[in-house]
Amino acid sequence: MIPGIEVEDEELERLLQHFTLPERQFLPTNTKKAKVLVLAGPTAVGKSALAIQIARLVGGQVVSADSMQVYRGMDIGTAKPSMAEREEIPHHLIDIRDVSQKFHVAEFYEEATSAIRRIIDEGAVPIVAGGTGFYLHALLYGPPSGPASDPAVRRAIEAEMDEKGPLPLFERLKEKDPLYASSITRSDRHKIVRALEIMQLSGKRVSDFSASAGGCADKYNFRCWFLHLPKEQLYSRIEARCDKMIDAGLIEEVERLKEQGLEQNETASQAIGYRQVLDYLASSQDEEAHRHLVREFKQASRRYAKRQFTWFRKEPLFRWLDLSRFQLELATELILQDLELS
Repeated sequence: MIPGIEVEDEELERLLQHFTLPERQFLPTNTKKAKVLVLAGPTAVGKSALAIQIARLVGGQVVSADSMQVYRGMDIGTAKPSMAEREEIPHHLIDIRDVSQKFHVAEFYEEATSAIRRIIDEGAVPIVAGGTGFYLHALLYGPPSGPASDPAVRRAIEAEMDEKGPLPLFERLKEKDPLYASSITRSDRHKIVRALEIMQLSGKRVSDFSASAGGCADKYNFRCWFLHLPKEQLYSRIEARCDKMIDAGLIEEVERLKEQGLEQNETASQAIGYRQVLDYLASSQDEEAHRHLVREFKQASRRYAKRQFTWFRKEPLFRWLDLSRFQLELATELILQDLELS
């Protein structure tokens, strides 16, 4: 139990009934495998605060699953943990690349699995925290086969998807690769986009590539949680954080990173907040341009949160925890109980 927090077993059982936990999402208990805690969720939901709180209590170390926190200097716009927090609790996969360098999901997989092994060898608990669903999926099941993603190609396919919907693109995929198309649903936007991207970049069918190998789902006892809030509450937090980031110097941060090659990195330059500020810096930078920046930043952040919900609804290992019903201390208690019992 958390010091100062008393929850009777009956009360805890009652509270557990209030968060989303479909039967298919129960994780198998296997005490022979080392435990790895995974905290995912939409932007601004409070993943980092909860990860740090739990790390303090269990002797944990945090592995970031944020695709942009790997870059040095991208601090304000990625909501990196403070230096004081990182000195107190060891964090991994933060500030491991210059902004001019590319970083792909396969590299994340190698870096993250290596960090998890080191943490376990040190007798600590790995706590993977972040909202990049593609990275977490790769950690659990192995990095995708096929060529690395090309941001320009992906954006073009996603734009067509937004304009036409998934069905026409699925039919195109079905015509070119009926075998792979038969393995997914016609509404699975993520897999349709990735399949068309692979075929455009490689000139091969997706079914020509071998299935992704590796993955850690069978190696460790993963305890996976998706933290969330009601839409209205989450959007309010997102918008407040956008304002706070701009007030904290996000524009000046992007100006510095621009000099270091941000625009040459097709992935980092498209990160939410950074893309909008780069557009602002190329504008008249008057009051109307600033208002436009704020509107676009908030809108892109809300849309990203919506995509995160969509992604994790398809991830079977994640249990959903509504943080509007559980404050930080009680959410921590629920997760600790699960770790102890698993």
